[in-house]
Amino acid sequence: MKGESMFRRVFLLLTVALPGTASAQTSDQIRSFQSIFRPIGAPAETVHRTDVLVLLICLGIFVVVGGLLLYSVVHYRQRPTDDDTTEPPQVYGSTAIELAWTVPPILIVIVLALATARTVGEIENPKYVSDPLKVRIVGHRFWWEIRYPKFNVVTANEIHVPVSYLSTPRPIELTLESADVVHGFWVPELNGKQWLVPDRANKWWIQPTTLGTYLGNCTVLCGLQHANMLIRVIVESPEDFDRWVSREQRPPTFEPNVAEGRRDFEVNSCGSCHTIEGTISNGIFGPDLTHFMSRKTLGAGVAPNDDENLKSWLRDPQVLKPGCLMPDMKLNERQVEQIVVYLRTLN
Repeated sequence: MKGESMFRRVFLLLTVALPGTASAQTSDQIRSFQSIFRPIGAPAETVHRTDVLVLLICLGIFVVVGGLLLYSVVHYRQRPTDDDTTEPPQVYGSTAIELAWTVPPILIVIVLALATARTVGEIENPKYVSDPLKVRIVGHRFWWEIRYPKFNVVTANEIHVPVSYLSTPRPIELTLESADVVHGFWVPELNGKQWLVPDRANKWWIQPTTLGTYLGNCTVLCGLQHANMLIRVIVESPEDFDRWVSREQRPPTFEPNVAEGRRDFEVNSCGSCHTIEGTISNGIFGPDLTHFMSRKTLGAGVAPNDDENLKSWLRDPQVLKPGCLMPDMKLNERQVEQIVVYLRTLN
């Protein structure tokens, strides 16, 4: 539709201009824009239909009001032959005009209310065509804890899900919670926004139908690094998803050459915040690092997970993510090098 195409272009221009709406994180890669105009899956398509309806109605209102204003400016402009001492005819009261500015707005409000209620109903009360994969997401300042109860898998910041084919739909049911303050979960191509509120579990769902990596953000100001509390939803084939689950379920293997790095990790109290299965590290304040190397990024998406960035993170996390809650552990260069070697084995 012509109106939809115009709004799409305007929105894409805005995503370039506004921080946090577009991101180039790593090159595996990712959708270059976060856009509500590219819905992927049932819930996003439902939201998209309502978006287009609202935008077209707003476009119609703009055209009518703008057209009337333009007509008034041109038609009733002052001309050189006008007599400045004579007022134009004064009209008091008009039933037609009063009906025009009362009845259409009421009808528009009714249409928008009904469309919104229907959309909210379909999103909030989904009728799954098959048993959904359940994923629990807990928002922390400033990262995401991801749990798969069925598989006993815990990871962080990157949500792996299987693609949903028409022949075999695979809805994903998300349970959204917060460990500290209010957060907001939003991956524009997959669904609308939802709150994460302390002491409350909100339900949400996605059903992605196209392979790829989709970016999202925290949508509620939650602190200094709110803008860098990024989400990555990685949509894989069912076979790739099953292989990922199998890798995540395996306990890590520790090689003899990483013993020094493991000891440095533990004696510097890193294990009081992070968990690594099979070791004494059992902290829950920071992300689970058992399969740290399965993740593409550091710090909830602020930098690629490579040696240079990892060393910078260990030296001082505030360099890459100022305001994050991980402290500077004052590690020397030898400790940094050895811990990097250790972390690189956590596949």
